[in-house]
Amino acid sequence: MKIGIKGINRVSAAATVALTAGAVIAGSVFASTAQAATPPTPTITAKGGYVMNNGTAKTLFSKAADTRRSTGSTTKIMTAKVVLSQKNLNLDSKVTIQKAYSDYIVSKGASSARLIVGDKVTVRQLLYGLMLPSGCDAAYALADKFGSGTTRAARVKSFIGKMNAQAKSLGLNNTHFDSFDGISNGSNYSTPRDLTKIASSAMKSSTFRTVVKTKSTKQKVTTKSGGYRYMSWSNTNAMLSSYSGAIGVKTGSGPTAKYCLVFAATRNGKTVIGTVLASTSAANRSADMKKIMDYSFKK
Repeated sequence: MKIGIKGINRVSAAATVALTAGAVIAGSVFASTAQAATPPTPTITAKGGYVMNNGTAKTLFSKAADTRRSTGSTTKIMTAKVVLSQKNLNLDSKVTIQKAYSDYIVSKGASSARLIVGDKVTVRQLLYGLMLPSGCDAAYALADKFGSGTTRAARVKSFIGKMNAQAKSLGLNNTHFDSFDGISNGSNYSTPRDLTKIASSAMKSSTFRTVVKTKSTKQKVTTKSGGYRYMSWSNTNAMLSSYSGAIGVKTGSGPTAKYCLVFAATRNGKTVIGTVLASTSAANRSADMKKIMDYSFKK
């Protein structure tokens, strides 16, 4: 059968239309796939939040990341970092618990590791007491031990100075400490980005990593009379049990700080670390962090 020139043109036109339609359909499929690969940015109740890739320092989520806010007990991350940065640190050296530490807890209505006056507790044990039950008495003991000066007040002031020096060495311009535990005198603040960087730096210490991923511990301490007792501490960071891959790091709360959390997790070889500040409740603090960590692992 013969096909004229007009017939050939009609066939070519039909083929072109078919190819074009196929390209459009294929393009739509690819576009849909690309859109599906990028999850929507989550909304959180916290006033500030930040997450980064711990390996590359790439920002994965940000909300008011550089706004200064009260940090509550997440301050204790820096307390631990200062202790662990001491030269020739002996984690097994013992600290005698002073009445001043327990008096401080009572006067401030502060969270406590329930340390007992006269007991001799190692530096390592004090770090557990600091980071798990968020013991302000443990924080005081560490500041007294590792500050310099002839009086307790001078040593505490010196220790807080070391905390600020550490922040400065990390290049953090939106962080300042006026306490060793987050119970502020009015000028204790940081930001989600800065706190995340502090935690990331602290996580370089194997001791810090071991402590902050511990859900609970039982520690044998020496009593004043030379005997011993066991101290049991549970971690306030409930996400260690509820979030897959969780490896730390610290909760915080307070009248001004509201509910805070610095958090890290590892999945498939990727570690992400982040902070939420000023969330509205403990439950929302956890929900906020879960949202932005899930989102960050998909990016």
